[in-house]
Amino acid sequence: MGFECGLHAVGEFIGGVDEDEITSWRNAADKMVVPYDDVLDVHPQSERFTEHAEWNFEKTPQENYPLLLNYPYFDLYRRQVVKQADLVMAMHLRGDAFTDDQKARNVAYYEARTVRDSSLSACPQAVLAAEVGHLDLAYDYFAEATLTDLHDLHRNVRNGLHIASLAGAWIVTVAGFGGMRDHDGKLSFAPRLPPALSRIAFRMTFLGSRFSVEIEQDAATYRLMEGGSVEVTHHGERITIADGAPVRRSIPEAPKHPEPTQPFGREPHRRSALENR
Repeated sequence: MGFECGLHAVGEFIGGVDEDEITSWRNAADKMVVPYDDVLDVHPQSERFTEHAEWNFEKTPQENYPLLLNYPYFDLYRRQVVKQADLVMAMHLRGDAFTDDQKARNVAYYEARTVRDSSLSACPQAVLAAEVGHLDLAYDYFAEATLTDLHDLHRNVRNGLHIASLAGAWIVTVAGFGGMRDHDGKLSFAPRLPPALSRIAFRMTFLGSRFSVEIEQDAATYRLMEGGSVEVTHHGERITIADGAPVRRSIPEAPKHPEPTQPFGREPHRRSALENR
């Protein structure tokens, strides 16, 4: 669905949205900006964020998490501490607006400051960790998103399921390990699996056609199931998924970057290390 058609469809769905409101949305989008810190070579998640004092994680008792329930916003908003990975989420949704190097630096920077007090955080952290090559870390966050309720990780499952986190597990599968992006109406894949997984498979519908994607450690296979041919890219190579033989392509090695660190006491459970033994 194109942007123009999408806005009109949203307007019809919620009712009462006219051309003036659509124009106001466009104007707001045109005025949005993501700041950049030329000294640290990262994107501040809010204006002057990288100039704030650091939070003292080592002196923060574990029982004081979530922070927002134990410290005033006046303190939190003056420190470099992040509840959930908002800037990282932006790099997923508008990855075409960031370079590969910027993504890697931003991931490392915000990993060290994100406490994941929100169940919404593990999903985008997993997606971007997978993209920049931290596949074991992506798997750890994938497990966290998947097991949020089964293991009562936030100690509040008595209040109901974390539906967004459960949906995030699907997003990690498709957008993280499958590397699926849909920038500018074009579909692309850059699949890679962590060592703990030998295979994943999922199906998608795009522009009326249905196809499957099967990902193994060394290769990915694309197969048309219904509809007309589909043009996508696999790690930058344009391929056509059509009737006949499936399209199989090898998977290049992941980029290499120093392993990021998390705030003291807020590391994810290292499920990858246990399952890779």
